[in-house]
Amino acid sequence: VQLQASGGGLVQAGGSLRLSCAASGRTGSSYSMGWFRQAPGKERELVVGISWRDGSTYYTDSVTGRFTVSRDNAKNTVYLQMNSLKPEDTAVYYCAWNPSGDVRYMGDPARTRSWGQGTQVTVSS
Repeated sequence: VQLQASGGGLVQAGGSLRLSCAASGRTGSSYSMGWFRQAPGKERELVVGISWRDGSTYYTDSVTGRFTVSRDNAKNTVYLQMNSLKPEDTAVYYCAWNPSGDVRYMGDPARTRSWGQGTQVTVSS
């Protein structure tokens, strides 16, 4: 599975950005996709995830209420709408594909089978 991510950039605190990630190849019909992020000196963390099997979602606590993950089944694309951005959201964001339809398994980066190229999100104060 190949992932092509787009979006990201520089925005002021309180602003919004939208990330997109399209999957191609033999994805099957039951899998999960989401976004990890990694800030300098920190570990990569799962931000959001969504299951293609049942639409269930995961949000890390720090983004709940501000970020929204959605999917387009026909396009095999996952979207991340980021609102009310904060400087602490600054990181490189990586799209991820996991062959399990259970979104809970996305929390372990070792289970990720495909990664996008990473896109920088910078939020200025």
